[in-house]
Amino acid sequence: MTSPFHQIAPQYAELWSETSRGRAQRDQVWREIDGLFKAGDRVLELGCGTGDDAVHLMSRGVNVFGIDSAPGMIEIAQRRGVDAKGMAIEELGSLENVFDGAISNFGALNCVADLSKLSEALARLVRPQGTLALCVMSRFCWRTDWRHLPQRWLGHARWRGVNVYYRSSRSVARELAPHFSYLRRVSIGRGDHQLLIFKRSSEC
Repeated sequence: MTSPFHQIAPQYAELWSETSRGRAQRDQVWREIDGLFKAGDRVLELGCGTGDDAVHLMSRGVNVFGIDSAPGMIEIAQRRGVDAKGMAIEELGSLENVFDGAISNFGALNCVADLSKLSEALARLVRPQGTLALCVMSRFCWRTDWRHLPQRWLGHARWRGVNVYYRSSRSVARELAPHFSYLRRVSIGRGDHQLLIFKRSSEC
């Protein structure tokens, strides 16, 4: 089955990035992550999409390596100059690089069933004291379309054949421990998304 994210790649900017809501939420995320990474840092992006966040960080001198499971997304990101590879987040075990941190924006991690396995993979790839900035769709939210609230509160939904998992910040922190220490939560779009900041533990 063709990934729905591959199918919407050509329209992604129109559907999200260039909408007033999308721009406002992305700008809010950028204000938070700009202070987390400095020029020369090497950052892994999980679910890089068409490269919006990578291009922004690259403009600040940050080196970004992005992965995404949708070929259409990767193709657009690469055309924009992003070092990006077609790879599912669940396949991180095949990477050998070391990064100063990792980011994921707007729900890519909502499509990952087992965050504890992801934590183990990231612990190998992110240096001690490295930073994670993970923006996910909230489980408990009042600011989304009311028709979608029940499935968020239940914690699971199906979208175009894809499993989507809605988690609280506390449950995400629990699944990433003990490799990563939870620092703080930032509400994005008045709760539409939540940006969770973690630090790689020194001793794991």
